[in-house]
Amino acid sequence: MRDEGFEGRCPWCGSDPFYVAYHDEEWGRPERDGRALFEKLILDGFQAGLAWITILRKREGFRAAFDSFEPERIAHYGEADVARLLADPGIVRHRGKIEATIAGARAWTKMGGAEPFSRFLWDFTGGAPIVNSFERMSDVPAETPLSRELSKALKSRGFKFCGPTIVYAFMQATGMVNDHLIGCPARRV
Repeated sequence: MRDEGFEGRCPWCGSDPFYVAYHDEEWGRPERDGRALFEKLILDGFQAGLAWITILRKREGFRAAFDSFEPERIAHYGEADVARLLADPGIVRHRGKIEATIAGARAWTKMGGAEPFSRFLWDFTGGAPIVNSFERMSDVPAETPLSRELSKALKSRGFKFCGPTIVYAFMQATGMVNDHLIGCPARRV
């Protein structure tokens, strides 16, 4: 993991190497791969009530436990898989979030898979990132009318743990919105 000491980097990542690498190399970059979008949505749901660094540090454990976040496989999980996941110390062991992952995988497959899922999400932004111009972290909203709309649409299709705040964090993470602060070298606008 690298830390080039970006002057003016968004302060939320602090100096933790995981956070810095995530901020500099991943957060806010447009993601269009439908399987990767599924993974990020699920991980943002698991973050509910926890610090993102907890999820980030366990991401490889999540990938191992959830078959590399292959929705087609997860959609077939049953109670034995739920029990296996509840016993796995490499992930956040929360029955509701595990069951939400399975429900999300089933919803993803019903939507037609990777390409239709990506299109569905990006249609909410007109296919391009929404670029905000915030100067301070205190200016960045926790949710927006658009995140409320997308949250409602995801829930109507069977996704869970995708409230408006989780969805806004997801939109930021996947570059659907660019909330790198003005002056942040990772902003790349």
